[in-house]
Amino acid sequence: MANLRKFLIRRLLTFIPTLIGVTLIVFLIAYVIPADVARAWAGGEKASQAYMEQIRKEYHLDEPWYDQYWFLVSGLARNSIVDPRTSNYVFDDISERFPITFELALMAFFFILIIGIPLGIISALKRNTWVDTLIRFFALTGVSMPVFWLGYLLIYVFFVKVHWITLAGFPAPPEHQITHIPMIDALLTGDFDTFSQHIHRLWLPGFTLGFMGAGVLARFVRNSFLEAIGSDYVGFLKAKGVPKRGIYRHALKNAMVPIVTVLGLQFGGLLGGTPITETVFGLPGMGSYVIESIRNLDFPAVVAITMVFALIFLITNLVVDILYALIDPRVRY
Repeated sequence: MANLRKFLIRRLLTFIPTLIGVTLIVFLIAYVIPADVARAWAGGEKASQAYMEQIRKEYHLDEPWYDQYWFLVSGLARNSIVDPRTSNYVFDDISERFPITFELALMAFFFILIIGIPLGIISALKRNTWVDTLIRFFALTGVSMPVFWLGYLLIYVFFVKVHWITLAGFPAPPEHQITHIPMIDALLTGDFDTFSQHIHRLWLPGFTLGFMGAGVLARFVRNSFLEAIGSDYVGFLKAKGVPKRGIYRHALKNAMVPIVTVLGLQFGGLLGGTPITETVFGLPGMGSYVIESIRNLDFPAVVAITMVFALIFLITNLVVDILYALIDPRVRY
């Protein structure tokens, strides 16, 4: 336990330089873009010179890049930076949109699990049969198919043709909030009507976002499970007369360590896929917010969302490292 505590402290200390590095790279990319940010924020070509000068002073745009970076990062840490596009504090805007994006990622992750793991196991058990070939073709299709193309195709089928979904608005959160994630709060408070409304709005975007991940996971589970089945201990279990179900249970447990790694990376990657999915399905989450911010050169919002995505990715990988020790007793920190 002491070693795990030291490991957690070391990993948490690495969060700071990682976040600084990520935000610095994004800021420098924005800084070198040949555009008059003050004019864009002031309203474009018709903006008055006095208003542009006011914006430059307010956001320190007339200072060296390192002063601008420090002003931006320190201001975001205190939530004192006002979004020039919405006139709200940046993290206030993000906090309103984060639950929608997180719910979308959870829904996509759910589809990844219920599709990818069973198909991967079936493909391994039916190795070199037509079932295996069909599943591998599905996995290849999932990896290759663009998210936006699949999204528009599914909208045409389920919205235009069969009218099973809606693309307008977003359901209200439950009356009593605990975690401020509406789907989770609805379950915790027993508000199943609100829960079903969120499921109805998010199941198709979640499937679209998770389709590629399900294909990746299916191929990875197949290869990992086949490697586990081919191990020496499986031959020993067969020699002892252990039933196939028991052998597969032991093999799957040993195959889970690399699978958990992929799942952790995929959950972080889901956040990177939300801008396209939210734009296609009209969801008012962080993804569509960052797309609008990029279009309007709203760099404070872009840096802030990058910081949030990076932090979630770091926390996810930390959780994965902790799960290693729970899944495999040989792993110690």
